[in-house]
Amino acid sequence: MPEQALRHLKVIELCNLVSGPYCTKLLADLGAEVIKIEPPGTGDLARRRGPFLKDTPHPERSGLFLYLNTSKLGITLDIKTPTGQSIFKELIEQTDIFVEDNPPAVMDELGLTYDELKKINPRLVMTSITPFGQTGPYRDYKGHELNVFHSGGEGYMMPIESTYPFREPLKGGGLVGDCVCALSASLATLAAAYSMFATGKGQHVDVSKQDVLMTMVGLEVAMYTYSGTVRTRHKRKAMLAAPKECQDGYIMMSAFGDRDWQVFSRFIGKDSWAKEDRFSTPMKRWENSDEIDQYVEEWTRQYKLDDLFHRLQAKTLAAAPVNTSKDIVNSPQLQVRGFFAAVEHPKAGKLKYPTASYKFSESPFAFNRPAPLLSQHNEEVYCGRLGYSKEELAKLAEVGII
Repeated sequence: MPEQALRHLKVIELCNLVSGPYCTKLLADLGAEVIKIEPPGTGDLARRRGPFLKDTPHPERSGLFLYLNTSKLGITLDIKTPTGQSIFKELIEQTDIFVEDNPPAVMDELGLTYDELKKINPRLVMTSITPFGQTGPYRDYKGHELNVFHSGGEGYMMPIESTYPFREPLKGGGLVGDCVCALSASLATLAAAYSMFATGKGQHVDVSKQDVLMTMVGLEVAMYTYSGTVRTRHKRKAMLAAPKECQDGYIMMSAFGDRDWQVFSRFIGKDSWAKEDRFSTPMKRWENSDEIDQYVEEWTRQYKLDDLFHRLQAKTLAAAPVNTSKDIVNSPQLQVRGFFAAVEHPKAGKLKYPTASYKFSESPFAFNRPAPLLSQHNEEVYCGRLGYSKEELAKLAEVGII
């Protein structure tokens, strides 16, 4: 098998739940050696979050943990103890990247700030992911995915068009806010690592989840800056802006350009619309979008979703099903692209996992190992990498250091 793109990177992770672990997962699945540090006995909080295999809670069968921690080595270490901190610093000496998502005050109290760690390893890239960043009046404020998502302003944009336009703001489904932050953190981390390998000098990457999420509404921020307009879904209007109901699901369509409008209006049996002045430009179609949408909503109900999707695409019109998770798992397109791969886990068994949204021609993505069992690689890391004896390892375990 060809070597993976990040095979030379060595990473330490001190993270919980989603953003930090997903950031390092993206690196691990591309070949980076990621050592995940968890508290002895309890582990990552994600181990206690569902969904669980067969709906039976178990720290080794959390779907969230299993997905977020593929390809990593897993060790346990109590970094709140002097001995634990000493061992942690030994690991830092041998690493390129350290990713953590702890409150800034916690890292200050532990003496594990970037200013301290760079004394041990000047080449270290340290990425800190927090709700509001390392500076500012909100620095020490607590935040979870629900409230941090809304701090970025995205909630007022969702959905783009709503049957209930005057309801309260909505959060994006699932853990989309944390995942977007992880993507941004991984990009920033790799940029800092590239600089480090070129210059020999590390740096601290300060990732604010609020800052990341605010970049997702950049247009709305610009509109307010230039015109004073506070844009929300209440004021938004656009042709075909919302999914349309079919007999067995929903479809999303668009016909923005003049050519697409001509083809689309004839396809839906409204040949006259292609010739009428009130629909002759995108602006005029926007002004009359209510009439267009009302007709289209009735028209799509005549069709099965898959049939209409393929018929629209045959006319080179942009259209796509509004997929459920079941649709995605069974998608023939994703199957052909090999988007899902089976991973065998010693406790959870063989499960299907999403892979990556990209493909390399020479340095492939791969699941190098399943998510680690709690403390699974203690001996490999402490004895094999740091030179501790098995007797010393047993003593560290006995006093709860590992």
